[in-house]
Amino acid sequence: MVSRGYAKRGVGVTGLRRVKNPILLAKAMLEHGNEDLAQKTDSGLAHKDTSIHSKGNGPETTGLDIPSAQGHTLLYGETAETLAKMYGLELVDPKYFFTQNRWDEHMRALENERAGKGLATWSAEEYLPQGTCGAVALDSDGVVCAATSTGGMTNKLTGRIGDTPVVGAGFWAEEWAEKSDSSRMASGPTVNPWQSWKKYSGLPGPVVELSTGLRSLAADCLPTPFLYTPFVQTTSSGASTSRDIQATRSIGLSGTGNGDSFLRVTAARSVGSIAKWARVPATDALYQVAGRGGELEKSAGDRWGKTGEGEGGMIGIESVVSRDASGKTIGTYGKILQEHNCGGMFRAWIEDDGKAVMRIFHPADTERIQSKAIEGEGKAEDVWRWAIDKA
Repeated sequence: MVSRGYAKRGVGVTGLRRVKNPILLAKAMLEHGNEDLAQKTDSGLAHKDTSIHSKGNGPETTGLDIPSAQGHTLLYGETAETLAKMYGLELVDPKYFFTQNRWDEHMRALENERAGKGLATWSAEEYLPQGTCGAVALDSDGVVCAATSTGGMTNKLTGRIGDTPVVGAGFWAEEWAEKSDSSRMASGPTVNPWQSWKKYSGLPGPVVELSTGLRSLAADCLPTPFLYTPFVQTTSSGASTSRDIQATRSIGLSGTGNGDSFLRVTAARSVGSIAKWARVPATDALYQVAGRGGELEKSAGDRWGKTGEGEGGMIGIESVVSRDASGKTIGTYGKILQEHNCGGMFRAWIEDDGKAVMRIFHPADTERIQSKAIEGEGKAEDVWRWAIDKA
């Protein structure tokens, strides 16, 4: 999903068995969206002789009339796989996705459930990975993009669909404009959001902070509050001209954790809505949803800590571009977002100096459980070292 640039902005695919890289299928759907919507506007009808008859690995897909993704946002199963073939993406035998380790994990969890030792989908004693991988990136044009892919919850019910392919639940990206002289009603007098941000940051005068670590960010589920620095230009006499400033804010988010809980609170979209309508820093909005005691945790009720419900986290990027009345850019700001309410969330990012940083736990928790912490957590390293270790 992108904050701007494509007509559909966000798409999802699910129920796939043969597409080697599902995220590439979602990307292709997004890129073809402008053309698909244009065709729908022109005729509203499917073109003739466009049905696909494919024979390859897995079941045969015959007689499906699929000229394109048309105006659809979320597609399932054979239809999605037929599109993958049309786009020229690689299809594989379902056996490609088999790993012995995951199968053993699957069987062990089922046996524990039968023995009354807990749920097959969650365990307080054993880490059952959710299999989710997400990424968020900001390009030089200020466009934020979020992408998420998953194999789903361990031992999920056949036919269950989680939050990952659902726009607004497992991922979100958007852009909006805010004028510095606009105001909102709070529980009390009307306040100027720019002054509120200035007070929040505790930093006087004009502040322009260049982004750190905005190239990419990847995660698999784990508060790092940051200072939101507004852009206020001053005249030579020091008088503020903030009334003439307009800020373009962008946000992109990717989530991981208990997908059913993410669906119930439309987690990713909720973060964007809080940041947009309450006019607060995205970090604050993210904490209200994915932080400890936030909306995700609340959604589990008295089942919190017993079933895995409500557990999860999100990564993201917030970008702010500030312009004066003439349209001239007077400041840019960006920040990596990361928050989780569970035991840990695997995430990593690359700083502006090209160094890579990895974390699993909250920074405060790392000190408390130092004996169990992963070596190198929170330390900047050369990216090439990670590539060699993986190889």
